[in-house]
Order: sequence, then structure tokens, then C-alpha cells
Amino acid sequence: MATRTLSRISKVLLAPALALGATIGLASAPASAAVWNSCDQWGNTRLNGYTLYNNIWGSGAGSQCIWANSGTNWGAWANHPNTGGIKSYPNQTKAINKSITSLGSLSSSYNVSVPSSGAYNTSYDIWDTDHDYEIMLWVNKTGAVGPIGTSQGSVSLGGHSWNVFKGTNGANEVFSFIRTSNSSSGTVNILPILKWIKDTKKWMGNETIGDVQFGYEITSSSGGLNFTTNNLTVSSS
Repeated sequence: MATRTLSRISKVLLAPALALGATIGLASAPASAAVWNSCDQWGNTRLNGYTLYNNIWGSGAGSQCIWANSGTNWGAWANHPNTGGIKSYPNQTKAINKSITSLGSLSSSYNVSVPSSGAYNTSYDIWDTDHDYEIMLWVNKTGAVGPIGTSQGSVSLGGHSWNVFKGTNGANEVFSFIRTSNSSSGTVNILPILKWIKDTKKWMGNETIGDVQFGYEITSSSGGLNFTTNNLTVSSS
């Protein structure tokens, strides 16, 4: 894909600033009062060991606001036009900072409520500390969206079946695992996926995993759509 997070913000800021549409209040957020919200392009906060990012980074973006009740319960309201290209990746980030071989475990459980319209994917975005490699795990997708690169076949790993793609966005290599059917809740054992990339395919070495991110890569959400992370936890040892 492309630069989409504040972990890459130094590169993002080299691009022209986005001409964002007027933002609106969080009228569509849950009735319970959010402890934090932001409609700022790069709005971010840290809660319960996670960092939340509004992260509106793509060209031609519209309005988007993020809210959080906690570091693991948050969501975004987005109104991006029905045009091509990724507009944003509101996400929740957990820092890992361990090499693949030093990890005893790395897993995550997710539970989301997502719209039936628009164009987006719900995905993990996993980075090494040098940002040479990006591992995406798409647990669901809707509309005209697809991964970078060429098909590498299918594999069952980490408790799920995936269609695998390998490519580059010009800045880093991208390995995309697209779940063969949409899922709104489950647990992903991430470490076997990383070991498969490293040991079985030999696409990368013993990289230090920096961040595990989870969020919504939104291409279009015309009229305003809600993306809700009911619960998302990342654990490692």
C-alpha cells in the first residue's frame, strides 16, 4: 500500500498537506461518553498501553473522526468520497520491539462491527523496526479493494486460511494475507505467520518486529460510515 501511520509520519509530511473536508462532531459515536476523540488529521493518544491514530493520509480524503473508550475499545466515523485510492488507516498500535526468534508468542484477538457498504479492509499492519517489511493480515474486506503484488497461493496459518500476495509499494516489501472469508471476530496467532515468511519462504531474515497495528484501511465511505473496534488485544512474550 503506502505510508499510512505515524510511525512513518516523517515521510508523510514530505507530501503536500491534504485538503480535508470540514469535520463534524462525533454524533455517531457510542452513547457512552468517549474518554478521547479527535477529528484532526494526525490526531493520536496513548491509552492502556496502546496508541490510537486517526491517520488520514491519502489524497482526496474527506472527513474522519476517531473516538476511544479505552485503548482496546475505539472506532472511527469516516466520510470519504467514492473515488479510488486509500484515504486513511485509523488504527490501534502496540509496540513489540522483539526479534522474531526472541518471541515466544505473538497473538491478537479482535471483535469488530463494520459497515456493509463502502470500500475498505479491516487489517493488521505489522512492521519491522526499519520499515523494510510490511505484513498485512486482512480479516475482512468490502468493495473494490485488493492487495499489492502477485498471488503466492494459499496457506493455513495462525488459525485462519489466507490467500497470500507479495509485492512492493516502492518504499518497502509488502506481504499480504487475505482471509479466504470475512470475519468480524476471532484470534490470530501471528508468530507462525512471521516464521513462515522467514523460515519457509525466506522472504526476510530475523527482523525485529516494531509495531503491530490494527485498523481500517478506508478507500471510500461516502455519506459517513462507522467502524467500531469492540475489542482488540495484542499479547506477546
